[in-house]
Amino acid sequence: MSRGGSFSLALNASEDVHYRREEIYMAMSKTVVPGKKRTFLEWARSRDGQKVFVMIAFMVIPLVLLFTFTYLPFAEMFGFSFYKMKYVGERKFVGLKNYIKVFERDDCFGALKLSLYYMAGSIVQLALSLYLATVLSFKVKGGNIFKGFMFFPYLINGIAVGFIFKFFYTRGFVFDTVLQWCGFQLDNLPYWLKDQRINNISLVATSVWRYFGQNMVLFIGAIMSVDSELYEAAMLDGANKFQQFIYIILPSIKTIITLNVILSITGSLSAFEPPYVITDGANGTGTYFVVMHEIAHTQQKLGLASAMAIILLLIIFVATILQKLFFKYVFKNAEDEDINAAVRREKKLARAAARKAGR
Repeated sequence: MSRGGSFSLALNASEDVHYRREEIYMAMSKTVVPGKKRTFLEWARSRDGQKVFVMIAFMVIPLVLLFTFTYLPFAEMFGFSFYKMKYVGERKFVGLKNYIKVFERDDCFGALKLSLYYMAGSIVQLALSLYLATVLSFKVKGGNIFKGFMFFPYLINGIAVGFIFKFFYTRGFVFDTVLQWCGFQLDNLPYWLKDQRINNISLVATSVWRYFGQNMVLFIGAIMSVDSELYEAAMLDGANKFQQFIYIILPSIKTIITLNVILSITGSLSAFEPPYVITDGANGTGTYFVVMHEIAHTQQKLGLASAMAIILLLIIFVATILQKLFFKYVFKNAEDEDINAAVRREKKLARAAARKAGR
């Protein structure tokens, strides 16, 4: 036998011994000697003990953080809502009076009605983003550059966006200058941040500009995941682009649509940065969060502000449930129509095959 062959045999033998030692070690670690129990330290050093410790760590640490920074502060805030109190001083139990005051005060209830502006803007934003996402999901020249430009505002800090549009809407600045280039006279233009007929619309446009790209990118990702064979089958059946959008795209991305609508509606109810930074809530632009901030930190009515927060949470919860029920009903009808269309198509193919066989 050659020297190279003997070397390879020795190498294989050493590897077999090494693997055998590992198997013996594993068997010994799992073997329980009769009449002898492992100590806790031995169990903790074993693989089973380490698995348990890792599982506990990954479960307990997030739960502790969640309880400490979410549920515990919420429980404290819920308790504060039944008291007339400031940050420093005595507390006076008032029961449900703080909740009643929320609907009696014009600034609190008016701020809730102001959320309708932001809800309308979110609907327009979702419709436009879904339309452009549908167009850009297919091969469009320069589509990637357009996606980048539209998504960029979402990456900017909300405070920075507020300062940008504060100067953008200021009298005689950027927006007025652009409109003058288009032929408008400055004296005929409104005060975009002071005129109460239009100032809230201006602030809503700021939110639409910032979050439009985010919704569009989410929709594009969902639409591109749709199986291309569905489009081919629809084209063979004579379906146009609008029918493909209604019967293929919408049912396929219903989860993303529902998610975006829920996020948009809840964001409309909790709008804070644009009115706070741009107008400081003046001239009728104070949203629910701005008014709550004013009551809690300026007026130091902590109990009333806590009641406002609880009411907002309940409104968001109810709105979320209603949206889920609505979309469940809408997409259920769409699925039923798809099933009926598929049944009609199968019957049509069966009749065509029968006629062909009869010939």
